[in-house]
Amino acid sequence: MMKPWLAPMLLLIAGCANAAPGSGAPAVVLHEQRFSAEFATDAPSREHGLMMRTTLAPDHSMLFVFSQAAPQAFWMKNTLIPLDILYFDTDRRLVSMQLDVPPCKADPCPLYPSDAPARYVLELSAGTARRIGAKTGDELKIEGDIGPVR
Repeated sequence: MMKPWLAPMLLLIAGCANAAPGSGAPAVVLHEQRFSAEFATDAPSREHGLMMRTTLAPDHSMLFVFSQAAPQAFWMKNTLIPLDILYFDTDRRLVSMQLDVPPCKADPCPLYPSDAPARYVLELSAGTARRIGAKTGDELKIEGDIGPVR
């Protein structure tokens, strides 16, 4: 016998899994391509990023949000999958890209810096930026609540 609270819970879960654009589910849109997104808005989540993951779905991303624009540099320590790292300014315009960045195999890990100050950094599966035709000046649209940035 089904518990009385189980049916509404299952409907809620199913609705979240099939969330439409603009429904509040975290996502970003770049070059007319929508990616579900995880937001990294504080130091611990930005430091951990995509470490220790063995896969990243082609339609998934991680958006790192900083409180202000500054030169940014990322590394791939403990990151097991190759990535595209895209840097965006305060107006969410693409200012720099590091493409097909390989996992770091040994210390010291190289840094992958932005060419200009950036406030937002988007990580995608390697090859995605080329596949969608991303280019400098493209606007990043953010769907969902980023929440407080610390």
